[in-house]
Amino acid sequence: MKFSDIGLGPEVLRAVEETGYETPTPIQEKAIPYVLQGRDVLGCAQTGTGKTASFVLPMLDILATGRARARMPRALILEPTRELAFQVAENFEIYGKYQKLSMALLIGGVSFAEQAKKIDRGVDVLIATPGRLLDHVERGQLMLTGTNVLVIDEADRMLDMGFIPDIERIVKLLPPLRQTLFFSATMPKEIRRLADKFLSNPREVTVAPPASPAETVKQAMAIVPSGPGKREALRQIMRSEEAKAGIIFCNRKRDVDVVANSLKKHGFDAGALHGDMSQPARMETLEKFKAGELAFLVASDVAARGLDVSGLPYVFNFDMPTHAEDYIHRIGRTGRAGLQGTAISLATSQDTKYIAGIEKLIGGPIPRLTIGGDKEQKLDDAAPAAPKGRGRGRGKSADKPAARSGRKTETKSAETEVAEVISADPVQADAPVAEAPKTEAPKAETVAKAKPAPRRAKAAKTASAEPDAEKPARSRNSGNKQTRNKPDTTRSASGKSDRSSNNKRGQRRDRDDDKVVVGMGDHMPAFLARPVELPAKPDKSS
Repeated sequence: MKFSDIGLGPEVLRAVEETGYETPTPIQEKAIPYVLQGRDVLGCAQTGTGKTASFVLPMLDILATGRARARMPRALILEPTRELAFQVAENFEIYGKYQKLSMALLIGGVSFAEQAKKIDRGVDVLIATPGRLLDHVERGQLMLTGTNVLVIDEADRMLDMGFIPDIERIVKLLPPLRQTLFFSATMPKEIRRLADKFLSNPREVTVAPPASPAETVKQAMAIVPSGPGKREALRQIMRSEEAKAGIIFCNRKRDVDVVANSLKKHGFDAGALHGDMSQPARMETLEKFKAGELAFLVASDVAARGLDVSGLPYVFNFDMPTHAEDYIHRIGRTGRAGLQGTAISLATSQDTKYIAGIEKLIGGPIPRLTIGGDKEQKLDDAAPAAPKGRGRGRGKSADKPAARSGRKTETKSAETEVAEVISADPVQADAPVAEAPKTEAPKAETVAKAKPAPRRAKAAKTASAEPDAEKPARSRNSGNKQTRNKPDTTRSASGKSDRSSNNKRGQRRDRDDDKVVVGMGDHMPAFLARPVELPAKPDKSS
């Protein structure tokens, strides 16, 4: 079957013939007729099989009649990455050059003003990433009520990147009566649920087993050491294979720059491509690579989906992908359009789990590659032992006794200090209180020289051994167990006793038969000890 047998218009067929394509791929042969009939389509095909042309070519015929209105695009194509959106825009320019259709590209990293100008003039096709599209909608620069055709491309990648909530929000802005084309390289349960939600009685088109690599790609895997030795192994493989061009995939953005700089240092013509680069820099690097001005492209997974470079001979996985489906998309950058390609992956002993998932997905083992004539290495899933003296090993347990002994020493010293304080203060709270002996009231002239009555039994012994003037002022609570470890709040900044606090807390009463004495420090005022003569009781008999 040829493209002329599918039902495409003459303008589209003319553009396709000029590109050199005569026979459609299986996904194009099955999907294009349904799209031209206005049916919803659910397409599932492995990467590199021509899914983009399967919706671009029939959309050009559908949009050939009609007129675009300001701020209301007639068709919308959603892509997960800027590079893929830019590539779809290139396909529209190539296949639609004989048709007068306008197109706008809404991606991040580009001025809002330039994009808004194109939308204001009216466009037939709007190609966008979900985030930038919603930005224009929220600014009131775009309305989707006139969009009759919706294309959701690389739906599984949308799911991985967290765009599904944005897509659901965008779909609510579209008219309910529309044609929806849903394409994905894999069909997990979540994608199937979304397809059932967005599509109306779709025609399902599947041309290959889900997530299977193309037969035109020769696969190999080498077990290499981690660290700088991994970069040396990559260079050794590239030299032994005599690779002239290819893409090197890394899992992390920071590793992209490290590997690219390492290749440049050793004489390879390499450039970097990752999401942290500005959009002009990303476009410039990608254009150089496609034009052959750049031999090797070190990239993150931003280039794993939809990147179409004709005749790319090699793909190197510097890091094994953490998701098995990403392996299919990465190696799908080579072996496209029926050409042969080679995909070589570098794995370490830490990648056992990822390799098992990939081999389970593709239904067989990846052939091992021997480096430098050495025997094939085997994966070792044993985790490296923790260094001594760290973590939960010996070193930490060896430190524990010292820590405990230190705490004991501190506790012991604190208890010693408390014991010294208690021993220095013979007056204890739980000592029995001795009753004052009953004596006659002293004369007024001898009261000033009299010693105060002892408050406790031990205090009486100490009073007989020391002069009264040298006795420190003590409070009743000085020996209390609940306050032994508390700081002494009865001392002022100058170190002198706070008598007002002592008097307040240390008040006690010694009761006698006919007088009450309130303690006021170490010396009792004479007027308090003066006997009081009570008036004589009246004689009731008289």
